[in-house]
Amino acid sequence: MPAPVSSPSEFAFELALCSHLEQTTDWLPARQLGAAVASPGSRIIDICAVVPGPAFTDRTRITDRDIPATAIESDVGVGRAVFWRDAFDCPPARARRATDRAVEVGFFESEHRRSREYVRRATRYPGDWFSRLVGIENKPDLGEPGDLLRQLRLDVSLALFDEVVLATESYVTGAHLNRIPDQVGVWRFDPETGEREVVRDAEPLTADATGVEPVEYHSLHTDVALVPPADKRTARLRLAERAYGKGWRGYDLPACTHAGVDADGRPVCEHFGRVVDPGSECGTECTAFEPADPPELDRAELREARTGWVADPTGITRRQSGLDRFW
Repeated sequence: MPAPVSSPSEFAFELALCSHLEQTTDWLPARQLGAAVASPGSRIIDICAVVPGPAFTDRTRITDRDIPATAIESDVGVGRAVFWRDAFDCPPARARRATDRAVEVGFFESEHRRSREYVRRATRYPGDWFSRLVGIENKPDLGEPGDLLRQLRLDVSLALFDEVVLATESYVTGAHLNRIPDQVGVWRFDPETGEREVVRDAEPLTADATGVEPVEYHSLHTDVALVPPADKRTARLRLAERAYGKGWRGYDLPACTHAGVDADGRPVCEHFGRVVDPGSECGTECTAFEPADPPELDRAELREARTGWVADPTGITRRQSGLDRFW
C-alpha cells in the first residue's frame, strides 16, 4: 500500500503542525517516516514526534545524525575492538552498511590490523534517550478521508507508537469520533493561527507487546503478520533515530525568484502569498516560475535554536591505553 501523495494544503498543514509542536513542546517532530515492520514501506506516518527521555543530553553529544539500529544492537562494545563481521547477526551486506554508517557518524571507531577492519564503540549508547514516540496522521479535511481509517487501525493494532493522534482542520463530529478507533487521540489544529484543540486524548498503546500488522488486503479477508516485541523494539529504535537525524525540514527549496522562507523555515511563494510544496507546485509547470538560485536556509541552526537537538556536536572518543599490544 504506497503512501498517498499529499496535496499542497496537506503539505502546508503538516509543516504548520510541525512548527507548532517544535515551539510549544520539547518534542522532536519529523516527517514522512516508515512505520511498518513486517512490510517495510507499506505505512508512512505523516509526523513522528520523539519525546525526550532522561538520557537525551547524552544522545545529543554523540552525533546530530541517525545511528543505525543494526549497529546499536550489534556486539560491538566500548572495550576491545572486534572484527566487524563477527559482531553482527545479520547478512554481511547489511552489517557492512551499518558499520560504515556508524563509523561515518562517529558512533564506531575503526582501525585496521593485518588488512582487517576492527571496530569499537566511541561511547555507550543511552537507551533511554527517548521516552515516547507519538505518531500523528494529518487529515485536514475529514470530508475526504481516503485510507485514513485503515491506516489508523494498522497503527493501533501494530502499536509501534506509544500514542497515535489524528490531526485535522475540520470540525470533528460525534460521527467522526465513532468511526475512529477509540485509542486514537484527535486534535483540531488551525494552521493559520497555530491554535490546537485536544478533542480527544490518545490512549496509551502496548508498544512492548506483540503487534498485529496487516500486510495484504483482500475483498473478504486481510492477511496479517504477528510482530514480536523484539522486532518492534528494533523498529522503534530505528524510527527514533531516523526522526532524530532527519527532522521535518527535509524538503528542497524552489529555484525560483519568487521563492522564500518564513521564520519557521517553511517554503513560501511571494507571487501566490502562501506556503508551497516545492515537490508538486514549483518548477517549469508553474505559470509564475522564473529560474533563480533557491533561497538560503540554515536548517541545522534553526532546529538547534528551537529544540534540544545539537548540531555538529564535538562527539565522544574513548582512548584505550595500551590496546595496540593485544594485536
